[in-house]
Amino acid sequence: MLLEIITPDKKLFSGEVKSVKLPGSAGSFGVLKNHAPLISSLKKGVVKVVDEQKQTHSFPVKGGVVEVLKNKIIVLAE
Repeated sequence: MLLEIITPDKKLFSGEVKSVKLPGSAGSFGVLKNHAPLISSLKKGVVKVVDEQKQTHSFPVKGGVVEVLKNKIIVLAE
C-alpha cells in the first residue's frame, strides 16, 4: 500500500507500508492491504505506521482527513 501523510507545510511521509493505525474522530482504526474505500475525519492523536521493513513510525496529528482508495492512503493532517 502507498501511504502519503501531508501537512500544510510539507510531506511528512511517502512510501509503501504494511499497516496504518489512525485516530478517527469516532475511534481509532487500522488499515491493511485491500481495505474497503473510505473517507474519515481524524482527531488529535498519533498515526502509527508499519513500513515494508517492519519498522514502526509515529506521526502526531492535531486532526485532519484520511482517504483510502485502491491500496492508496492519503492523510491530510494538521
